[in-house]
Amino acid sequence: MMSEQKKALITGGTGYIGSQLAERLLRDGWAVHLIVMQGDPCTAIQPLRSQLHILEHTGTTESMIRIMKDSSPDVVFHLASCFLAEHTSGHIERLITSNVQFGTQLLEAMAVSGISRLVNTGTSWQNYLDQDYNPVCLYAATKQAFETIIRFYTEARGVRCITLKLLDTYGLNDPRPKLFSFLKRAESATEVIAMSPGEQRLDLVYIDDVIDAFVRAAELTNTLTLGESKTYAVASGRSCSLQELVRLYETLSGKKLPIRFGGRPYRDREVMLPWSLGESVPGWTTTVSLETGIQRLLTANRSAQ
Repeated sequence: MMSEQKKALITGGTGYIGSQLAERLLRDGWAVHLIVMQGDPCTAIQPLRSQLHILEHTGTTESMIRIMKDSSPDVVFHLASCFLAEHTSGHIERLITSNVQFGTQLLEAMAVSGISRLVNTGTSWQNYLDQDYNPVCLYAATKQAFETIIRFYTEARGVRCITLKLLDTYGLNDPRPKLFSFLKRAESATEVIAMSPGEQRLDLVYIDDVIDAFVRAAELTNTLTLGESKTYAVASGRSCSLQELVRLYETLSGKKLPIRFGGRPYRDREVMLPWSLGESVPGWTTTVSLETGIQRLLTANRSAQ
């Protein structure tokens, strides 16, 4: 007898990590349902669209409950969030709606529909200065607020949750305005680029390893008892300074970048050391070294020229 096809429901599936997760689950034979907001053009998942079940969320709790009952997933992957390293007063509603309200609607819909398995996405920025809780910014505070709400749904509604706290992530086809897209642009810059002193240390995990962690976490939700939750770090355990990373990139690319370290100050509450106290995902480890990951980026960049 053939086993029944597993079903996943993903929030944030039009983002970089979410779309990579959707592609991986499709390859593994899952039926993949994506929650998108009304009007989302779904550009990032266009090549996969015919294979996906796209479910539009109108913003109400009733809409979320309908989505949950219609999809009836084995596991929910919650990656949707609004990330802002620094906020202004005009960002408050967006942060709360995206990072607290939307997730709470998701949890309520799971509880009403009898869906118990959740893989949630957190951030190491909830642990500034390696503390149990010290938010780097308001974004990190909203992520912690949502984890507090998860606690109610695990204790009182039987949700089984694993939260993966991400550190620095990177990989091929990453549209996010992150470090490696900056370094790629710097290769063709004609003027000196001012950067911070560059002593902050980074723990970078390649996208393939990040997705492996999400898949493994989904498996581990089956081992939790009803109402149990766990938190794990998606980290390599190996860090390098920003200066060291730039020098490695220059060595592997064969190009000297026009970067002046110390040309601008660190931002407020700069993360100088990666979170080191998190427990790693059981049965998971990184397989792509930083050198290999950068070489993949450089090879792809050359092929695109």
